[in-house]
Amino acid sequence: MITYPNAKINLGLNIVSKRPDGYHNLETVFYPIPICDTLSVEGIPAGIQPQTDYLFNIEGTPVDCAPEKNLVIKAFRLLQSEYPLAPVQIRMRKDIPFGAGLGGGSADAAFMLKMLNEYFSLGIPTEKLEEFAARLGADCAFFIQNRPTLAEGIGNIFTPISLSLKGYTLVLVKPEIHISTQEAYSKVRPHTPEYRIQDAICRPIEEWKDIIVNDFEESVFPNHPELDRIKQELYRQGAIYASMSGSGSSIYGIFPTEPQNMAEIFKPHFYWQKKLDI
Repeated sequence: MITYPNAKINLGLNIVSKRPDGYHNLETVFYPIPICDTLSVEGIPAGIQPQTDYLFNIEGTPVDCAPEKNLVIKAFRLLQSEYPLAPVQIRMRKDIPFGAGLGGGSADAAFMLKMLNEYFSLGIPTEKLEEFAARLGADCAFFIQNRPTLAEGIGNIFTPISLSLKGYTLVLVKPEIHISTQEAYSKVRPHTPEYRIQDAICRPIEEWKDIIVNDFEESVFPNHPELDRIKQELYRQGAIYASMSGSGSSIYGIFPTEPQNMAEIFKPHFYWQKKLDI
């Protein structure tokens, strides 16, 4: 069985208050985008005796962590703690960039839960899958239903929204810049935004540039001016909206038509573009 975990972008991100537990309340819109990893599950071939109850192979972008710390294996272990799962062979190809604010690891975990549910005919309802996913990460549960969603709280309170960017072209640029959570929050000032995301997102996309912001840019851009340069270049090339996704470090632009010969402009950074069909 094979599936294709997709990434997401954040359309706006407001940090609205600091919580007593030290976390922050935020509001953002998660929007699924079609840059995907590849994930498959099958039975372990006859004659192979693995040292553990799974085989795990990763291709594509190298993953620098032990298998048991990978969210895909954590998803397997989580279901295994409540359901009798036979040993499996898991294969994954990583194409979603790491450390990009695109939710690639969370997507892999959520899609693993969904795939194991189907592969073993467990009959777990969607609401229960979302509960499992939330135990793996705040935004994991988004990928269970995988549709445009307003996220509040610490990014774990979801409200589906009616939003489509179908027909627009999304351009994604990811430089080799790592931004820690500590750095992202270092200069954030919780505040009541002038425009609430749930209201601003309903306005015409041509107005988003002036009313939808990502508060993390205030912390991140002064330390990494290349990110601001990428954002401004996307606007110069015709984007009608551009932003950093999550806490970075990917920058995306939304274009009314498909831009040409853009990859050369953003060398040597990772570059991806696609006309959206959702």
